[in-house]
Formats: sequence, structure tokens, C-alpha cells
Amino acid sequence: MVFYPEDFYRLVVALVIGGIIGAERERHKKAAGLRTLILISVGSALFTILSLRFGLNGMTDSSRIAASVVSGIGFLGAGVILEERGRVAGLTTAATVWLTAALGMAAGAGEYFLAVGTTAISIIVLILFTRFEEYLEISSETRTYQITTKTSWEKYKELKSLFKDHNLAIQDIKQEKNEDEMVCTFEVYGTSKKHDKLVQKLLGDKAIKEVWF
Repeated sequence: MVFYPEDFYRLVVALVIGGIIGAERERHKKAAGLRTLILISVGSALFTILSLRFGLNGMTDSSRIAASVVSGIGFLGAGVILEERGRVAGLTTAATVWLTAALGMAAGAGEYFLAVGTTAISIIVLILFTRFEEYLEISSETRTYQITTKTSWEKYKELKSLFKDHNLAIQDIKQEKNEDEMVCTFEVYGTSKKHDKLVQKLLGDKAIKEVWF
């Protein structure tokens, strides 16, 4: 099989695209970082080049290989979605893996303008929209807090009031007593910014022996 210069250009574009998105993910210490997204982009581009080549030679239906790439990336993206201490994490990273594969396929098909334009849109969403979410306080999540303190009914009521004072909705409460200590578990819902302010308040409370979230 002959290697055409156009194939090299497509792979380089895929590498650059994967590197741009991967650098943004790497900066935030995500599971799928720089090298991972570069390999996904370049690999998707190569599969696309091969599928087009095989299709022209009549060896197979080119759409079958492309469909297999999409299915395979779905499994890879699912691997970065985790349930972490009552929270589902990794959805944005999984979507980024899926998108990077699509960008690599676009580069492999020679659709440079489409690939570069979509990459620019992706970076805008990943960077600017994150700050926009923080400004509007629409990025909400459910967190589970486990707080250990001395057994005290007044302290228990104080903790409940603390969540309400930070405009966090309490969805579930559990309380366990262990000798002279009590462990209170709160499952609460609210914006990330409100959660962060609450954590600062909890960490500064000297009466709290241990806080887990």
C-alpha cells in the first residue's frame, strides 16, 4: 500500500487537534490528558484513512470501520466516568474523548475546515463556558458529607442550619453514635461554589474532628 503525502498531513492535523484539547484537559488534571487525547485523535484519523482506502479498493464498506470507531470510543469514554463519594465525575471528560475521536475522523477524511472549526468551538466551551457556569452558579451537584464531632444535639442542629444557610438542599441525613462521638452524614444538592464555601466553613470549625466529602 502506497503512503500518500496527504495522509501525513491529515495525521499531523489530527495530532495538533488532539494536542490542543488534551492540553486543556491536562491542565485540569483529568483522567484523559494530553497523550491520551492525541492518541485517540491520531488513531481515529488513521482508521478513517484506512476505511476510505479500503472502500475505494472495494475491500469493505468504509462506513463499517467508522461505525466501529464510534462504538469503541464509547467504551473508552465510559471508563473515565466514575461515581466518587456520592458524585458522578468524568462526564465532561468522557464527552471530550468522544468529541476528540470525531475530530480525528474529520481530519482523517480531509475535512480540515470542519475539524479546526469544531476544535475552536470545543475550546470555547471547555474554557469560557466553565467560567460562565461559575458566574451564573448553574453548575450544581450532589455531594455526601460525613462529619465527625462530639455527641451533641445542639451541634447536630447547628450542622443542619449550616447547610441551609449556604442554600444547599439536604436530600438525606443519617446519624450514628460511637461512644462520645457522633457521625453525621448529609447528602446535599447545590452549586459547586456554594459547596466550596461550605467546605471552608467546615474546615475552620474546631469542634469538628473529621470531615469527609
